[in-house]
Amino acid sequence: MGKKEKILVVDDEQNIRTLIKASLSEDYLVLEAADGDEALNKTRTEKPNLVLLDIMMPKMDGYTTCKALRSDPHTKGIPVIMLTAIQYELNEKLAKELGAVGYIRKPFTRQELLVAVGNALTKH
Repeated sequence: MGKKEKILVVDDEQNIRTLIKASLSEDYLVLEAADGDEALNKTRTEKPNLVLLDIMMPKMDGYTTCKALRSDPHTKGIPVIMLTAIQYELNEKLAKELGAVGYIRKPFTRQELLVAVGNALTKH
């Protein structure tokens, strides 16, 4: 079997990270970060194939983190999917303007997560 693709899950809520890890770990190597600063560091050192990024986090929110990932030459090519409880279309539009390739609303199903991740990895 080939090497599993790495996915970095960034969420300040441990239960969300655990849920996503349980949903994806059969097919992917899942890394975790609790905030934007940790996400930037892990993205630079671990070079994940995809970042799942919560919007509402302390210290550095997901929008700021996404913008930082897009502006860094070492991380700009890594696809980002925003993961959020925010239900407004304006937020989804902003996420895409900042370079996110997808937007998943909480609560989500395992199937929605797998499809979004698969689509993002296939396109990039």
